[in-house]
Amino acid sequence: MIDTHTHLYAEEFDEDRKEAIQRALEKGITEFYLPAIDSESHEKMLQLEAEYPNQIFSMMGLHPCYVKPESWDHELKIVKEYLDKRAFPAIGEIGIDLYWDKTTLDIQVKAFEQQIDWAIEKDLPIVIHTRESFDETFEVLERKKHPKLRGIFHCFSGNLEQAKHAIDLNFILGIGGVVTFKNGKIDQFLNEIPLDKIVLETDSPYLAPVPYRGKRNESSYLDLVAGKLVDIYGKDFSEIDRLTSENAKKMFIK
Repeated sequence: MIDTHTHLYAEEFDEDRKEAIQRALEKGITEFYLPAIDSESHEKMLQLEAEYPNQIFSMMGLHPCYVKPESWDHELKIVKEYLDKRAFPAIGEIGIDLYWDKTTLDIQVKAFEQQIDWAIEKDLPIVIHTRESFDETFEVLERKKHPKLRGIFHCFSGNLEQAKHAIDLNFILGIGGVVTFKNGKIDQFLNEIPLDKIVLETDSPYLAPVPYRGKRNESSYLDLVAGKLVDIYGKDFSEIDRLTSENAKKMFIK
């Protein structure tokens, strides 16, 4: 299995990071993809990648919640410097978040568009964070349409129409713990989405699947997400693992 989105460098893992990674490896997780947040966390993220060069891979980007009026342009310069300096499997996580702060929408859009331009220029996928912002996110993607523009809607929690819209725009869906929630709703229509349009993720330490909901999430719980897809699609666990892993490898060409 491949965890396409995990914040293993987050402070929530400071006490037992190696143990958490080991638990995941023992569960059969072979690769972990780390989304960037902002410059304060780059060093920890890249150091972790250096410690596990065959399993852990860092993305680069500026998270929409860290697009601040006083620093966003400086933060983007740092992102660009990294992108010019070395290879990354994706630009992310980037996008629009209107749950925490609606007042920064204009600069969130500018930061999103700039990073999309870099992704197209460098032929990289993007990993999109969208919270209470599907309409605004789709507006940007429609405006920026390009044959090279592709990626993952991370932690997808929209409806069937939004899922199909994302797929029409050359994106696939990152499915995590929300699929196990009683009020998550995506389990009600996910079987209408082809499995070749889905990858697995945890978003750990956030959004732990049932029965760990409300506790710290970790990559070893990815099997619970895959197990829910077994129920939804009526396929063997090994088939869910194989197909979603193939999708991830195609997306993150290293």
